Amino acid sequence: MSDLTPDAAPARAKRPRHAASLVLVRNTAKGLEVLMGRRPRKSRFAPDVFVFPGGGVEPGDYMAQTARPLDPTCAKATGASPRLAHALAAAALRETEEETGVVLPADHGALRLIARAITPVRSPIRFHARFFLADAETAIGDHADSAELTDLAFRRVDETTKLPLMDVTQAVLAALDKPRTPFLYSYRRGRPHWRTLA
Repeated sequence: MSDLTPDAAPARAKRPRHAASLVLVRNTAKGLEVLMGRRPRKSRFAPDVFVFPGGGVEPGDYMAQTARPLDPTCAKATGASPRLAHALAAAALRETEEETGVVLPADHGALRLIARAITPVRSPIRFHARFFLADAETAIGDHADSAELTDLAFRRVDETTKLPLMDVTQAVLAALDKPRTPFLYSYRRGRPHWRTLA
């Protein structure tokens, strides 16, 4: 499901804003679970769908302190400069805390990149998002609903297909079920397209 490709293209394509999401997972006796919540129904971007916590990079993210930097391979896969890659990782952790109440150590070395995704040229709101993976065992605190995400819960990955999801979220969830090399998810002529990131 995706509402990111409106019928009428804007006169001039907007430049995508850098953003990051955190895919927080845990292994249980019932299978792999992932933390997801529902976006507000009146949201301008991706309303009323289930997503991972995340959002746009802010100025303070460039100055965030960290115990360890991103692994060089992970940083390279973000397709960003070292400075921006650091800010993306910081944004993923900050947004997770703001939207869920869950705090993770500022250890970028523990993060792994799953995917990059760029919204369609026709979309009036555009993001170049990076999806980082983290182990919920390192998290501090219990998750709780916020103004940004409601119905927050750890859900079994194999049951998330029952939820209203964007196509890129489906692709990331599929990557969790069958681990693979990080990939770029974008659009060509309005159709989803992905390729492996070397």
